[in-house]
Amino acid sequence: MRTAADHSTDQHLPTLSQLGGDLLRVTPLQLLITLALPFVAMGCYVLFAWWPCWPLAVASMMMLSFVTYGSTSHDLVHGTLHLPRRLNDFMLSLIELLSLRSGTAYRLSHLNHHRHLLDDDDIEGATAHGSLFRAIVSGPTLQLQLWLWAWHKYKPMRPRLLLEGIGIVVLIIMAVVMFRWSPGPLVYVALVIGGSWFFPLITVYIPHDARAQEPLTQTRLFRGRLVQLIAFDHLYHLEHHLYPAVPHHHWRKLAERLDPHFERAGVEPYRRTSN
Repeated sequence: MRTAADHSTDQHLPTLSQLGGDLLRVTPLQLLITLALPFVAMGCYVLFAWWPCWPLAVASMMMLSFVTYGSTSHDLVHGTLHLPRRLNDFMLSLIELLSLRSGTAYRLSHLNHHRHLLDDDDIEGATAHGSLFRAIVSGPTLQLQLWLWAWHKYKPMRPRLLLEGIGIVVLIIMAVVMFRWSPGPLVYVALVIGGSWFFPLITVYIPHDARAQEPLTQTRLFRGRLVQLIAFDHLYHLEHHLYPAVPHHHWRKLAERLDPHFERAGVEPYRRTSN
């Protein structure tokens, strides 16, 4: 499995073993919910589009984008659900296909992002070096850029990348063909692609500081109730970069255990409300 080594990236921080082995555990119920949520979100879209109730259908697509890229697929990328390797990669490809994205390109580019954070070779983190406008306009082409980058850099992965690419194209063509009978599939395509356009802004530009040089400052530390509410308690980006082996279920617990260490290291959190 692709899990991080048991060490911190900064001398001020404890090892993962010192923080607690419970941070790595995923219960069977947590695993079931994590893997089921993307399919539940897609099923909700089908139901509400057929009803029709488009506000709830759109909300279902927002849920799909959030639980795939932000938690389920992200855990699969890092292997933190402790599934067998082949099953892990199959589920990643399948779940990302629901959002018309390549799971393999996501895995390769995101793990590269962790290895080369904000370096020249960090294609996922490239928008952190630019302006807010660049982060916004880079969204429409990001998924294609990641796929092409993975295609050129990882030749052994080309069969899998090609299969995923064909799957995405076929699903889009099917949605266009089915439009004469129902707009639902094509609206689905538009919503999931549109949702992916926000990733450079939300997952790269906002949480990273390209001017910083140290692991504790290259990724921003977020705290505050408003931040927790807006991000559904998922905006623990610094904690994740430091300890990528921890699944999303325990990010908040990890953050609470790290807060005294961050304070001693002089890391100032970004807050929008007081605690």
